Amino acid sequence: MGRWLAIVLVLIGASSYGLLSSFIKMAYDQGYTDGQITPAQMTMGTLLVWLLILFHKKSWANPFKGPWVKLGLIGIFGLALTTVFYNIALQELNASLSIILLFQFTWMTIGMDCIQKRRLPSKSEGIAVAFILVGTVLAVNVLNTNWEQFSYIGILYGLLSALTYSTFLFFTGQVVSPLPPLMNSAIMLTATIPVMYVLYPPTVFVQENGSELLLWGLLLGFLGQVVPTIAFNIGIPRIGSTLAAMLGSVELPVAIVAAYLIIAEPVNGLQWVGMGLILVGILISENKT
Repeated sequence: MGRWLAIVLVLIGASSYGLLSSFIKMAYDQGYTDGQITPAQMTMGTLLVWLLILFHKKSWANPFKGPWVKLGLIGIFGLALTTVFYNIALQELNASLSIILLFQFTWMTIGMDCIQKRRLPSKSEGIAVAFILVGTVLAVNVLNTNWEQFSYIGILYGLLSALTYSTFLFFTGQVVSPLPPLMNSAIMLTATIPVMYVLYPPTVFVQENGSELLLWGLLLGFLGQVVPTIAFNIGIPRIGSTLAAMLGSVELPVAIVAAYLIIAEPVNGLQWVGMGLILVGILISENKT
């Protein structure tokens, strides 16, 4: 696979994840809680990946002949906890404040890479991060944010979601697996289920609105687990976690445009400028100097 195809896949994965906040907010508006949405999202996402494997013979492989323990740990500490923490943050804070906290994963991932390789950030990385952070502040309309909506619990979980998301991006780029990307994704997601059911017992599925909850899980699981996990498992090992973190910044413009189109949140001029700066930062990040 070529480098540019890997880049496109990472952009697709980040964009898919960017659509989540609008749909999760819609689910919350219908009366669902994070204790219902989160297990439904993870369960249906996992089932969808196994269904894809069933119809894709090239992905049939013995999962225990790969680094399944490492992949499972990435799934638990990266995918599961990011979903849990971010969904709680979305319930405690508005979407803009939640996303700006999640976006701290950009510098966190670069920091992890610098620590591991005992290096300083490159010039292009520093400039790209500056563009992305300034763009993020403008894109979330921070100047017109109602700061009274701050919730210390929400802030804590938002930052934790950034840390676990950066953990997922970083370690996905470190694990070398002979297994097909779909199987890698299935192992990661399957490992999350026991942890998820300890935190959120699956009894939510047998309640009165259980069937509708599963439909929400199907949509959210596809956008938040299936597409990003598969795209990242294919793309990140080929381009590295640092560039993947930069490319992942496209998630914010997608989230804002989706909120504008889907739930009619207003977007002002500064927000469009911020989204443009983020895209410039992504382009700069591709420069390896």
